[in-house]
Amino acid sequence: MIQKRIAQWAMMAVAVPLAAGGARRLSRTLEARRGPSGVSRLLTRGADMLRPRKAKRRRFF
Repeated sequence: MIQKRIAQWAMMAVAVPLAAGGARRLSRTLEARRGPSGVSRLLTRGADMLRPRKAKRRRFF
């Protein structure tokens, strides 16, 4: 039971960021070759949904 949870955690910790990075990289490659298109925008949106970029932290001091 706990082994299944560890496997699920490992999948989320490794596979999802890799998929988001691959989609973002593919989107940039397509835009560089052919310019912005619906497919490149869709890939970027999918990558943002999987793993949004972190906002800059504000310092209060």
